[in-house]
Amino acid sequence: MTNKQELIKKIICDGGKVLLICMFIALIDLPSTLSYLSQRNKAKESEAKMYVGSMNRAQQALLIEKSAFATSVNALGLGIKTETTNYKYSVRATKQTAFNYGVSKQPQLKSYVGGVFLVPVKKVEPNAAKDGITTISIFCQADSPGTIKPAEPTYQNGESLCGKGTTQVTR
Repeated sequence: MTNKQELIKKIICDGGKVLLICMFIALIDLPSTLSYLSQRNKAKESEAKMYVGSMNRAQQALLIEKSAFATSVNALGLGIKTETTNYKYSVRATKQTAFNYGVSKQPQLKSYVGGVFLVPVKKVEPNAAKDGITTISIFCQADSPGTIKPAEPTYQNGESLCGKGTTQVTR
């Protein structure tokens, strides 16, 4: 074997050892790396949780003040942006219901939807006045990360329920 061939063999052998050492270090550090990524995603998701929760509360306040739900994020008067680095925020409202969305723009983040339902007080409090109305709200998180708008919650038989593929976060 020539000196050049021996040198190449040594470099390949030493390079292989270095690669094995790097792989070993990466495997040892894998749990902390995964934990870091998970915490980073939770921090980003906290923005959407805060915004959608605030949107739900603003819809309830607006209904008391103006007897109608807001039909846009800006009409809520919260001063939040309709789009950030990680989320798009939107509203869909009818006379009886308002849905508030925080839809992820990043495939590794979960999306959120809130619902505010206008219901007769009798459905909530049996001893209430006959024609009073109140609101029931629900806040749901997509079960899986992704960039798809989550299914809307529903109000049926006196109970609010998260839509398919979502789970209730808080009432």
